[in-house]
Amino acid sequence: MNIGETKKEFVIILVAAIVLALTVSFKNTGILRYAFISFLIIISANVLTKKIVGYILETNVKTKFWSLYQFGLQTRSHFKKAVPMVWLPLIITLFTKGIFWWLAILEFDVQAKTERVSKRHGLYRFTQVTEWHIAWIAIWGIITNLAIAVIGYIAGYEMFAKFSIYFAMWQIIPFSSLDGSKIFFSTRGLWITIFTILLIFFGWGLVIN
Repeated sequence: MNIGETKKEFVIILVAAIVLALTVSFKNTGILRYAFISFLIIISANVLTKKIVGYILETNVKTKFWSLYQFGLQTRSHFKKAVPMVWLPLIITLFTKGIFWWLAILEFDVQAKTERVSKRHGLYRFTQVTEWHIAWIAIWGIITNLAIAVIGYIAGYEMFAKFSIYFAMWQIIPFSSLDGSKIFFSTRGLWITIFTILLIFFGWGLVIN
């Protein structure tokens, strides 16, 4: 990845953290700075983990704003160009007056590295990046968010733990091109397992102070 792409992804992470911080602090502006730092860590950890797993699988993982292309079930039901949905969390927060949070804001693309494409033997007999590879990249991002939620709670940052759990919970939704879709359409059994674990964490997040 070149420097230009790295800077672009950094800006995406920064903007995403700002948007989500504004979303969750709508009813309590006093937590805005705390929320921003929290989501900056949460999103960065998620993205970094995906890049590490992608590197292990000899792929490049590119983070971008979640965009909506298909708006209906029929093939022809789509926009001419994908519509970035970075504004959606703020719109929903305004309409619900902060009662309901929408934290799904990012997605990722995966592209095989040159060295992977050139391989014709060993572990990568099939050089193409499969849905299974993409699903594992998404799963490890979610696992990381759960892990730092536990670490945050143990360290005494309960609100940070909640934010990390809620972010992961939104990511698992099998809708559009969100992480949940990448897992669900690759292996439903694994999606159900991760979703069940997330529900347990979500329940725990609701009861912790």
